[in-house]
Amino acid sequence: MLLGLLSGGASAGLVALINSAVYSGSWGHRARWMLAAAFAAIVLLKVSTSLASGLVMGRSLQNIMLNLSAALCRKVAATPLRKLEEFGTPRVMACLTDDIPVLAGAIQAIPTLVVSLAMVAGCAIYLAYINWMAAAILVVLIVVIAAAYQFIVARAFVAIQRAREGRDTVLRHFRALIEGIKELKLHRERREAFFQEDLDAAMGYMREQNIIAMNRYAVADGWSQSMFYTLLGVVLFAIPILNHVSLKTLTAYIFAALYMTAPIWGIIGAFPGFSRGRAALEKLEELGLVLTEMVPADSKADSLSLARWSRVASTQTPPTVEVRNAVFRYTEKENDHGFTLGPINLTLHPGELVFVIGGNGSGKSTLAKLLTGLYTPESGEICVDGIPLLSEDQEAYRQLFSAVFYDFYLFDRLLGLCKSEETEARAKEYLAALGLSNKVAIVGNSYSTTALSQGQRRRLALLAAYMEDRPIYVLDEWAADQDPGFRQIFYQELLPELRSKGKTIVVITHDDRYFQLGDRVIKLDYGKVVQSSRLAVPTAYSPT
Repeated sequence: MLLGLLSGGASAGLVALINSAVYSGSWGHRARWMLAAAFAAIVLLKVSTSLASGLVMGRSLQNIMLNLSAALCRKVAATPLRKLEEFGTPRVMACLTDDIPVLAGAIQAIPTLVVSLAMVAGCAIYLAYINWMAAAILVVLIVVIAAAYQFIVARAFVAIQRAREGRDTVLRHFRALIEGIKELKLHRERREAFFQEDLDAAMGYMREQNIIAMNRYAVADGWSQSMFYTLLGVVLFAIPILNHVSLKTLTAYIFAALYMTAPIWGIIGAFPGFSRGRAALEKLEELGLVLTEMVPADSKADSLSLARWSRVASTQTPPTVEVRNAVFRYTEKENDHGFTLGPINLTLHPGELVFVIGGNGSGKSTLAKLLTGLYTPESGEICVDGIPLLSEDQEAYRQLFSAVFYDFYLFDRLLGLCKSEETEARAKEYLAALGLSNKVAIVGNSYSTTALSQGQRRRLALLAAYMEDRPIYVLDEWAADQDPGFRQIFYQELLPELRSKGKTIVVITHDDRYFQLGDRVIKLDYGKVVQSSRLAVPTAYSPT
């Protein structure tokens, strides 16, 4: 911006210099050479500062985009899962993919705008210097024109905001198109209804609002053009009548007015981009500020918290996790009846295999997210080795768990694990145990492919959980996609092996034929524990 001011000031200086050069016929030879040298110096200043401004802005713009994107991504990762689910994926994706580039484009226009403003301001100062009364008349007219222009532009901004809101809806339909393509292909009527009632309607609304905004900007542009030529007419005809001016002064005013044409159009042309940038910024701030408020404060944990977590981490015995009267509630907006899970009372002992059963909608997956610390109970508490969790303990608590959720995501490599020959060897052993050696190879930390069946992808997800080697495992309907032979291997070989290592295992399942292999079966119904049966007396786990 500073370089832009210098460039704009140099441009305004050229007006005064050129006007002086026009009337320098009576000057001496030396004076004219000095004038030419000054002209060359000002041109050099203008070009160099303008070039430097563009070069600096190019680098700054990329840094701004990178920092904005990285900061927002980290805020998303630190935000409670429930809040992200309430925001919705399309809203977050629109901010990351649309708003940041739009905002960056608006930022990129700032130096150009500063140059234009400096040129206009410099010319105005020069005009006031040669005749203040004429300059005062022009300033009054410009203020009136600008006020009317701003009124029209403000109405356009409302349409831009609506178009931006419509963008969230369009992205939601894009996601439905990609994820539901099989269902759309199989049903012509559904496909036509999707396009006509959902996608076309949303895109039509966004187009309509953008057209309204563009029309209003076009009206504002037409207004500004007509008023500019009105100003030129005032300079040519009205000012000489109202205030006697010399031919030199009149020539300077006309030349300055024409010279200011380009920067004035530059200022006017920047408004649509700034309006879109403002709408994008409001969306980013809305999401970013809310996310900031929802992320637990980075307050230093007290000494008691540090001491107890160091004790949990250092001991070889997995901790005992106890859920005491925990209640979690979905809002009525998300669920017609405002589904409530709890109160839940549950204790997980080291080396215990627990099956969780229940019908669809009974709260099994919600319990898994509550148990793993992804959801925070509305009331009640969770204790580790008898010590209640504090808010600053949530991140450390989640590190106790490895999980494969029903709607799991499979990364294309073993993220978070150090690359080593030992890691690669262990991964290959697990590949063989999971029956994937003939399908997938592991080089370093990367899978050779993830283009597998859903059941095989779920096995890779379990491999990643094995490699994490956490004390507690939560597996949500893991065996649902497995063939009968491998399902038997899962229950009779893989789970007992994990339990023999002292791991606490929670399995959400419907496979009642394998319940006798566990220690307990917990049944949920409408968010309540209606049955908790102990099948065996678990052997106390010993790290030796």
